[in-house]
Amino acid sequence: MLDTLTPDKARAALEKLEAVKAQRAAENKLATFKAYKKQREFFAAGKEHRERLLMAANRFGKTECGAAEMSYHLTGQYPPDWPGKRFDKPVRAWAAGVTSETTRDVVQAKLIGPPFSEAEWGQGMVPKSCIVDIAPARGIPAAIDTVSIKHVSGGTSALQFKSFERGREKWQGAACEVIWFDEECPADIYSEGLTRTKETGGIVFITFTPLDGVTEVVRRFLHEKNPDRHVTQATIDDAPHFSAADKKRIVASYLPHEAEARIKGVPVLGSGRIFPIPESSISIEPLASIPKHWPHIGGLDFGYEHPAAAVELAWDRDNDVVYVIRAWREKHTTPVLHAAALRSWGKRLIWTWPRDGRRETLEGAGISLAKQYTAAGLKMTHTHANIDDGTPGGSVSVEAGLMDMLDRMQTGKFKVYNTLNDWFEEFRLYHRKDGKVFKEHDDLMAATRYAVMMLREAKTLEPPPPFVMPRSTGHGWMSA
Repeated sequence: MLDTLTPDKARAALEKLEAVKAQRAAENKLATFKAYKKQREFFAAGKEHRERLLMAANRFGKTECGAAEMSYHLTGQYPPDWPGKRFDKPVRAWAAGVTSETTRDVVQAKLIGPPFSEAEWGQGMVPKSCIVDIAPARGIPAAIDTVSIKHVSGGTSALQFKSFERGREKWQGAACEVIWFDEECPADIYSEGLTRTKETGGIVFITFTPLDGVTEVVRRFLHEKNPDRHVTQATIDDAPHFSAADKKRIVASYLPHEAEARIKGVPVLGSGRIFPIPESSISIEPLASIPKHWPHIGGLDFGYEHPAAAVELAWDRDNDVVYVIRAWREKHTTPVLHAAALRSWGKRLIWTWPRDGRRETLEGAGISLAKQYTAAGLKMTHTHANIDDGTPGGSVSVEAGLMDMLDRMQTGKFKVYNTLNDWFEEFRLYHRKDGKVFKEHDDLMAATRYAVMMLREAKTLEPPPPFVMPRSTGHGWMSA
């Protein structure tokens, strides 16, 4: 006669099954990792750029992001929709933090598992089934020196843990395919790490919150134009695991001078920042509706290798408040495609443009950019953006346009929809270098400046109702 399970035995069997499932999940976190939008953007940039920086808010998940990418390369277990760089054979990789202890407690923990619990090694981002061998580090309790990791091709990848505190000399010698710096490293160590990947065609990526301001490494990514480099900036709003209450509590916990870096992932730019005001003073929820009598104007910044950009302003003329309600930015876009994307913003919308719109392009066969956009269906202003100062053609002063914008921001007369992430991304990093406006990553800022300068050309989007002559009733006049 078959034995039947008692309720207690059934419950115990179910608990055992759940424990096995939990154990398997803990030992293969890579299989269940789901990237946020900004994390995927960071991954995707690796396909074309050798050097990448994820400059993110605290608790965004930047270290987990770095650990996931490192594990994909070490194991070759890329997800089907992986958008980034791929290696089809085992890799040699280094992962590093500031000190040996922080490397152990953060980087090693994320990749391998809790440092002081060897029984749990294999519960990091590298699947336990892929760990072939672990060699401990000397002199640092629970620290690992190297890990041998099974690759799907049949070979074995090698992962070594390093730290910045040991100096540049410890970064010389070996060639690597992948190097991950978790936290910002000194410039000489970054340079040495990059050198290790040159002969392999490898990649280097950094994940950190920019608490030290514009250091040499930050400056390399933000100021020195190079097709090999890419910056992904992520704020606390880009992390979907935070509720509105979580964000409010986290924001309130930071000191004022740290808030921009810790919440927005913005390096402190000091006096070099063009708009040195709190983002919260201009950011608003989108208006439920815009009064029909408010005039609108669009601003264009032309571009191809650097992004073309466009904004739409709505102007509360009675109170003289400007609202940035739309923003668009895209690289490698011809005037025809650019105009096609913007016509949906309204046929009556007037567009202003920079002085270089008078120049000709090869694609336009001798036709100025402004005329190309007109031919593509946009209503362009008759002249380039300028400030009407009474002189012929007006003033095109960049500084005057910026001061007008800053004055409005400081007096509550300039507001931006908080949904325009690309606009705020540029706003946070808009700065001067050697006293001059830094002309990189400023496309939406420029388009906004042109539109503000030409507010006098703004028009309502709907024509006024036709005038109807009132008729007499014999006792007075009334509308028809």
